[in-house]
Amino acid sequence: MYDVIFIGSGHAAWHAAVALASQKMKVALIEKDTLAGTCTNFGCNPKILLESPFEVLDDIDRLGDIFTNRPEVSWEHLMRYKHKVIDPQKDRLAEVFNKAGIEIIEGEGLITDEHTVKVGDQSYQAKYIVIATGQRSHRLNIPGQEHLRDSRDFMDLKSFPEHITFIGGGYISIEFASIASKFGSEVHVIVHSDKILKAFHQPHVKMLIDKLEEENVTFHFNEDTEKVEEKDGRLTLTTQSGTTLETDYIVDATGRVPNVENIGLETVGIDYSDKGIKVNSHLQTSVPHIYASGDVLDKSIPKLTPTASFESNYIALQIIAREAKLFSPKKALELLPIKYPAIPSVAYTLPRLSQVGMPISEAEDKGYKIRTIKFGEYMRFEYKNELDAEMVIALDKKNHVAGAAIFGHNAADLINIMTFIVEKELSAKDLNLMIFAFPSESSGILDLLKIEMLDLDIE
Repeated sequence: MYDVIFIGSGHAAWHAAVALASQKMKVALIEKDTLAGTCTNFGCNPKILLESPFEVLDDIDRLGDIFTNRPEVSWEHLMRYKHKVIDPQKDRLAEVFNKAGIEIIEGEGLITDEHTVKVGDQSYQAKYIVIATGQRSHRLNIPGQEHLRDSRDFMDLKSFPEHITFIGGGYISIEFASIASKFGSEVHVIVHSDKILKAFHQPHVKMLIDKLEEENVTFHFNEDTEKVEEKDGRLTLTTQSGTTLETDYIVDATGRVPNVENIGLETVGIDYSDKGIKVNSHLQTSVPHIYASGDVLDKSIPKLTPTASFESNYIALQIIAREAKLFSPKKALELLPIKYPAIPSVAYTLPRLSQVGMPISEAEDKGYKIRTIKFGEYMRFEYKNELDAEMVIALDKKNHVAGAAIFGHNAADLINIMTFIVEKELSAKDLNLMIFAFPSESSGILDLLKIEMLDLDIE
């Protein structure tokens, strides 16, 4: 009998598993694929590694004739490096789990009753069950779909195609298109609507599109893929409008779908939709001692690795609190509903896009003060000649930052700083009471930010 069984072993599961094991609870992780889940093995981690040399190339291109020779990336050597760095991560985490006393069960978990999960022919009982099965790549149902590849395939390419096509306008397509264009391939992106990266500040998205188009990326907006045909090793993609593309490789990046099938939800009466598992404000399913977390949830907040980790840690606290209440009601922690803090989002394109807090478009509609800080231009010596790098902020009536959107190579790190400022409602006075390292990418933007928050004229 276990205290807690997790179905899945990614970030939505293992953070809670480690926390609960530290409280001497008996915990098991059930994993049917690769231990530690998608982000660690086939998503965020390998993607950022594969992109790193192309980020260097982008820096070199911006610095112009300072460099006399532009290096070339060896995809084969890069893939060898990827396997050397990424492949051992699951084994290191396995060591962590083993030291914590967490049992790892390999196979597909099937909930057969409210306290039982079956894996193969073996049944395991637990007081609590946590569903953290994540998502998988959506696949287009079209003629020739067998010729389509997904993000996992892309990040395991043995050699890089000269002509590559991405279907979709989300994170995966545009991040990979940034890599492919820097590699020198001809790149096409098929987009269902008239926009890409819809969740981000659209003026920044337009700046990114303009840059990618200069780098041999062609966007086909308001197009749907009708069929794919193969002949003599080449692929022909045909859209509903009749446009045809001959290409070497096609990535289906039309979204991701939650893994809710074949895990026993119907058996125990857990509510779910095509968007994921429905939970209450305590992340409980319709069966109170069965929780769910991460990308498998039907939720409106961004389905990101950090939110999955946040939910996982929250569930650990919920279970600890419930157990304390059972054994010592007077000393029990209060079972508070989950409250999400400000959540930053980043598109790891070249350059990056990021945002946190209230979207700028929403802030404009509400009459907030909108300010644009052209930190790449003002702080050219710090920002590697990235003249178009900028941050747009929304200021409320108290001149607190309600939202921020950043365009630039350092957008991912800078948005973390802005997350503190937004979440804690820091004022210019608060920032002036702190000392930051100089010169650095962040100190310059903080100085410019304080000027805007104080309504000073920087011209």
